Amino acid sequence: MSGFAPLFYFLITVLVLREGRANKPENEPRMGIIGAIIDNSSRIGKEERVAIEMAVEDFYANRNQRLALHIRNSQREDPLQAALAAYISNAIALIKSAARDLIDGQQVQAILGPHTWEETSLVVKVGSETNTPIVSFAEATPKWATELWPFLVQASRDRLKQMEAIADIVQSWEWHRVTVIYQDRDSLANEVLPHLSYALRQVGAEISHLVALQPFASSSLIEELEKLQKDQCRVFVVHLSVPLAAQLFEKAKEMKMMEKDYVWITTDPITSLVNSFNASSISSMQGIIGVKSYFTESGNQFQDFYHRFCRRFRSEHPEEGNNEPSIFAAQAYDAARAVALALTEGSKGRKLLAKLLRSDLHGLSGRIKFTDQNLAPQHVFQIINVVGRSYRELGYWSDGIRFSKTIGESASNYSSMKDLGPVVWPGEPWYTPKGVNVPIQATALRIGVPNGSTFKEYVNVEKDPLGNNLSFTGLAIDLFKATLEELPYYLPYELCPFNGTYDSLVEQIHLHKFDAVVGDVAIVSRRYEHAEFTHPYTEAGLVMIVPVMSKTCNKAWLFMRPFTKPMWALIGAINIYNGFVVWLIERNHCPKLKGSVLNQIGSLIWLSFTTLFSLHAYLREVLDIHNIKQFDSIEEYAEALKSEVIAAAFLEAPLAKIFLRKYCNVFMEAGPTFKVGGFGFVML
Repeated sequence: MSGFAPLFYFLITVLVLREGRANKPENEPRMGIIGAIIDNSSRIGKEERVAIEMAVEDFYANRNQRLALHIRNSQREDPLQAALAAYISNAIALIKSAARDLIDGQQVQAILGPHTWEETSLVVKVGSETNTPIVSFAEATPKWATELWPFLVQASRDRLKQMEAIADIVQSWEWHRVTVIYQDRDSLANEVLPHLSYALRQVGAEISHLVALQPFASSSLIEELEKLQKDQCRVFVVHLSVPLAAQLFEKAKEMKMMEKDYVWITTDPITSLVNSFNASSISSMQGIIGVKSYFTESGNQFQDFYHRFCRRFRSEHPEEGNNEPSIFAAQAYDAARAVALALTEGSKGRKLLAKLLRSDLHGLSGRIKFTDQNLAPQHVFQIINVVGRSYRELGYWSDGIRFSKTIGESASNYSSMKDLGPVVWPGEPWYTPKGVNVPIQATALRIGVPNGSTFKEYVNVEKDPLGNNLSFTGLAIDLFKATLEELPYYLPYELCPFNGTYDSLVEQIHLHKFDAVVGDVAIVSRRYEHAEFTHPYTEAGLVMIVPVMSKTCNKAWLFMRPFTKPMWALIGAINIYNGFVVWLIERNHCPKLKGSVLNQIGSLIWLSFTTLFSLHAYLREVLDIHNIKQFDSIEEYAEALKSEVIAAAFLEAPLAKIFLRKYCNVFMEAGPTFKVGGFGFVML
């Protein structure tokens, strides 16, 4: 036995040492240290934490290389205090302290997170001082940020394209006005709102109201909803954080704003986390349409991640009703994996940043390849409809392709969301909401109508036999009413007859007696001093009507008949005078105007002749002020022409057609057509 004692003790010592090394992984050499700052109180933060831990563990399992991971909470433990802290200086100190602790205390080589741009902007300032890459999960980053801070890396995809998807949804259902509800003090609103406004204008829609909500302010939330109830617009685009969105929909349901005729459209992050809402919140969101970031959920890589994530998330967060990973878990896993790969050679500082930016791998959320410190923007979104306890997948929206029911080369593309199938709207009406509400009380617009128009086919005002009510008929009235029917909102109005000239009628708008004028009002320059005109709704032109002559050989010269002998003498004198002035001024500078007296007299006559034909806007002015008579009916015009009281009648082109339709055998159109503005509606 004594001979075996040394060998026995040697074996025991080896086993003990081996067991000691196995139970003390901290003695193994560390390849790198990663830090993370997340919000432990939010659903997004919980998903990100689990995903990052899984990525680090998977890296160790696949490469047998160990990474140290240090996670700090970006908020206080109390959710209410956490939300309020975001608006006070203590929150700023908290974020900076977490970043300092990770960099100086834990010696991390890179920091993942936070999720909001406000928090990221604080962390990146600390990271820039120590050349520590900050891999941000913020929804979007201002364009100037990566130029100012070269160590900032955007690891979540820009989702601004979803604003174009929303605009196409609005166009599909022929809505023209939307109200945008967003979170107050959200710095990214300066990026989101202009994109949405531009996208809506491209499809003929506009933002009617912008409503900024403050978190955890129930009184102001109710006040804003009460204002929206009174407004005509019933299409709401909601771009809020998940907690604030849950409050909004619960209050909206209490105020009966989740019923028929209302339309609600949500963006990320709300839509991507619909499954994580509790039963009470889901019940208040019935019928909303959501735009959700798309990433493929097929393939062995994602399925393996999906099942492991669900088990782990259920174990660590039993309070959550849903355990499925969203886009936020997928992008956190990909970011942690990219950082781990960049740390394989113990890189740090600028060398680590350079390796990270050269990443090119296929992740859960798509291809991970950086351009100018950013991932490629999100170009594909899923359209969902919240129904029951979850949602229905209606289809997809892709940049440049628009709507489709599936994704891939064989997918059929549609220009309208209507082609994706029926939508369950709030309140489950059988019809599609119009997007507007007809108010019970509204101030009616006063519309002036000329009383006594010569051509009743355009405007005719008559009293009933008892003289109590007025009736307004004619093409202009019919066109006005048809236009109102096409408007996406209700427009109350009152037609008011006006006795007076058309010029004075237009002036009434400038005097605020009328809000608009409907009738056969010619668009002329002098009236623009008092009001604006719509686009002409009739053919533009002024034509001359003359009696039909028995001898038709001189038809081409009929337009000369309105000009009297004194008028011709005046025109001749004026043109000779003009020719003399031109000759007097130019004779010393132009060789052609010099020479013999006979040659100069000929030049003067030629100048007079050319001046006559170059001052055609002049003849119209002469017609405007000489020998003009006005009549109150078609019959009076015809009688005046027959009796030669007037030699010709100048009428607007559409009125001339009405006149000739009645007297086609007696009168005819002669001469050129003078260009004028046509008829239009008038407004302030």
